[in-house]
Amino acid sequence: MSDNTPSPEFWERANAFINLANDQCSTAHPNEVSASTLYAAARFNAFIVAKTVGTAENMKLERDRALEYFTDQFRQMMAANLDDFASNFDKYMRPDAP
Repeated sequence: MSDNTPSPEFWERANAFINLANDQCSTAHPNEVSASTLYAAARFNAFIVAKTVGTAENMKLERDRALEYFTDQFRQMMAANLDDFASNFDKYMRPDAP
């Protein structure tokens, strides 16, 4: 059985991206920042697939499988974060509340 627990480095990278996105919200609407981060993740993951498969032909063959994998991963992560925010709404959204 493998251990799929994220490493401390995983969390450091994720937090660095979140902090950058939060900083961007001071000069752009959060919806625009969200769209940019989604695009960046999609672009980077397309690069990872291209690097992994090695040829354009292989990339065309792996397209649907890559879409399924990354869509499923995003859905799982999004569901977990929505549940976390719902469970900790006041703590996250109103940290100064009594």
